[in-house]
Amino acid sequence: MTDTKKYSGVFARVAACGASGLLLGAYANGYFALGFVALVPWMILLERNRSWRMALLDGALMSMVYTAAVLAWLGAALAAYIDISRIGAIAILCLLAPLWQPQFWLYALSVTLIRPGAAWLRIWVGIAIWIISEWLFPKALGDTLAYGLAPSAWLRQGADLAGSAGLTALLLVVNAMVAWAWLWRKQGWRAVLVPALIALLLPCAMLSYGALRLNALAIYFAEPAPGLRVGMVQTSMVDYEQRRREQGSYAVVREILDKHFSLSQAAITHHGAEALVWSETVYPTPFGFPRSADGAAFDHELSSFVESLGVPLLFGSYDVDEQGEYNAAVLLDRQREITARYRKTRLFPFTEHIPSLLDYPWIHRVLPWAGNWQRGDGARVFPLSTRDGRELNVVPLICLDDVDPMLAIEGARLGAQAIVGLSNDSWFSTYPQGMELHLAVARFRSIETRLPQLRVTTNGYTAFIDPTGEVLARTKIADQAVLAGEVPIRTPPGSLVMRWGTWLGPFALASLVLLAVFKARHHWGTRAAPLNAVAEPELTAMVSLLPFPVRLLTSVLKLTAGLGLLYLALAMLLRDGWRVHSMQQLYLYLGFVLAPLLVSYLILRRYRVRLKLTEPSELELNGEQLHIARGTQSRHVNLGEINSLQPTRWPGAGVDIGLVASQAPLNFRLDSLEAIQIIERIGARRALDTGLFAGIRRRVSSRSAFFDHAAIKFVLFPLLMALPAFRLHQVISFGSTFGEYLSFGAVAYLQGLAIWWISWSLGLMLWAAFLRLGIEIILAIVATLRAELALDWRSGFEFLARLLFYLAVPIWFLIRVMPL
Repeated sequence: MTDTKKYSGVFARVAACGASGLLLGAYANGYFALGFVALVPWMILLERNRSWRMALLDGALMSMVYTAAVLAWLGAALAAYIDISRIGAIAILCLLAPLWQPQFWLYALSVTLIRPGAAWLRIWVGIAIWIISEWLFPKALGDTLAYGLAPSAWLRQGADLAGSAGLTALLLVVNAMVAWAWLWRKQGWRAVLVPALIALLLPCAMLSYGALRLNALAIYFAEPAPGLRVGMVQTSMVDYEQRRREQGSYAVVREILDKHFSLSQAAITHHGAEALVWSETVYPTPFGFPRSADGAAFDHELSSFVESLGVPLLFGSYDVDEQGEYNAAVLLDRQREITARYRKTRLFPFTEHIPSLLDYPWIHRVLPWAGNWQRGDGARVFPLSTRDGRELNVVPLICLDDVDPMLAIEGARLGAQAIVGLSNDSWFSTYPQGMELHLAVARFRSIETRLPQLRVTTNGYTAFIDPTGEVLARTKIADQAVLAGEVPIRTPPGSLVMRWGTWLGPFALASLVLLAVFKARHHWGTRAAPLNAVAEPELTAMVSLLPFPVRLLTSVLKLTAGLGLLYLALAMLLRDGWRVHSMQQLYLYLGFVLAPLLVSYLILRRYRVRLKLTEPSELELNGEQLHIARGTQSRHVNLGEINSLQPTRWPGAGVDIGLVASQAPLNFRLDSLEAIQIIERIGARRALDTGLFAGIRRRVSSRSAFFDHAAIKFVLFPLLMALPAFRLHQVISFGSTFGEYLSFGAVAYLQGLAIWWISWSLGLMLWAAFLRLGIEIILAIVATLRAELALDWRSGFEFLARLLFYLAVPIWFLIRVMPL
């Protein structure tokens, strides 16, 4: 029977993930309506799950199924590019899916850990975690659920509100509502009504917004504006390396230039082009930095050709400086002068760039396809100008640059009037799914910025995209063609995303923090009880039973940590300033603060026991007893043997339970209301004074089990603060979120993150110590005047301290990085 149940559970998991995978595959291939139900089978599986281990399994399995159903073509394309087995490449890609598609298991874990009754809380937390993961850890192709909505003219317009992340959140909400409606169907129509209405009304609302937005944009763009006619050249000449081996470098460059010269001349003669755009790396040598006499001759010939045509040319080439070589876009004006250069910012890992620590000759022999380009420094705006003075400002994006929304947004903020995408999608030549995905990604950049887009590729799809994301014209794969059209010269109408950037990720993170604060306040309010509350008939609690040597040891450890923190604070106050600027500070913090606290915590965990007070129904048979259990060992203490209760203050709030003279006293650490209630009940039974525990009771009851937990305050929260600070550091110092990783490798990158993490932990622990000191000083002063008032005020001060700890620091950080 057990085996049958086990196999049934495995089948259910495979069936649910498989069904979602099939729906996602169809959704990715143009059936956009399926996006609203594709994850329903998987979400139903998660709603029935109560184990975090199974949640991780379900999430990891779904990430692999998603990769197989939607992105298997990527494995096949990589296999062809690096010349390995196709099946093996797809298998490796699927096995690694939990690492590069972490949103599935993060979502599964978060909705499972929230208590079952909090359905709305679970969906909010789960979606926020999904959005945060895709914001903080962007994927190489930028794939997200929203891109499947590209075929819908109305639905995709919602991207100008919150970017592609907003539409992904919409899809997740609707999928969850449909799953709930299915699960709750047996409870009657009232239970199904709310999720069903939400699942119906949200897409309708987005469709309505899209229709209204399209109408408003049609009116805006109907206003006459000057234009500039641009011609894009697609030669479908690919595999330069093979051509070099067969024909030689000179012959290949000669053939490339001749083909582009011919099609460019046709673009001007037959299509009236006033500016020309060629694709990524179409000029396969650094323009302006010739490496040979032939290279100098080709540079001169290209410049002369542009001068003879009398039109500006924007083309893909290479750039070099003392740091290395760059994938670049070069603009030649009508007088053959280099007007501007742009260096590609977002490089594909390993194929375009490998970390400098791994940049050895033998690496290139093993991985001949690995690149060593350097990363650019952000968006640039180029002017395309005509003889009569018309000028179109464009922001060039090279290949995967269009995966990063902020590059297009920054270009729009710099005054761009159009996006020019230069791409070489030749490695997708036999896998059009890759070209379709890349085109869909590019379309969303136009929607978010409301800029028209000229997208030129080596062999497809070259396309004109209007500000609504509509593809007005595009070439076919492997065509040799010219695509020409007029681009209006006007200021874009703007959008919320243009003003706020990719705001949904930070908003989701902030909302989780606020939600946690309010939940903690509610939790504190329900846990707090009056001092004379009546205990439940049966009480149990987990406490630490500490022999005197252990108490002494933990006291020494905590004293060491306190003195270490005091030393660091004084050193900062008197000498170093309020910032971490040396590794010595971090070593002192790790060795003399965190390490003693961790050892003390582990000791307390080692001596954890379960206390239980017998129920009244058991008294006639067993008498009044206190049961102390650890694992399989237990001890029973009759309440008649207890002759005193005395509070202990160090380390932590505790109680010494005095027994008859022949027995040693018991010391328990009181860190829960249940433990205090047990002590109060013992005192009531034995007529002992428990008023001494009023302060301890109020202190414990005012704590939040979540927000006052040391791991949350000094491990998780510092990490959440360190991540945006570390990302900002990476962008400023290395050009992108993963700049240090791509330049110096994973070890250096993770070490840098660890330094930021530990630094934030130190800063937050000092801030928490300052808040604690302030609270205790204020309450001590109040207690000298009126002890009862100090007890009543403690809860309010504790809540205020949590607000200052969890909200004031992020607000301060935002003010520092984004001054008003």
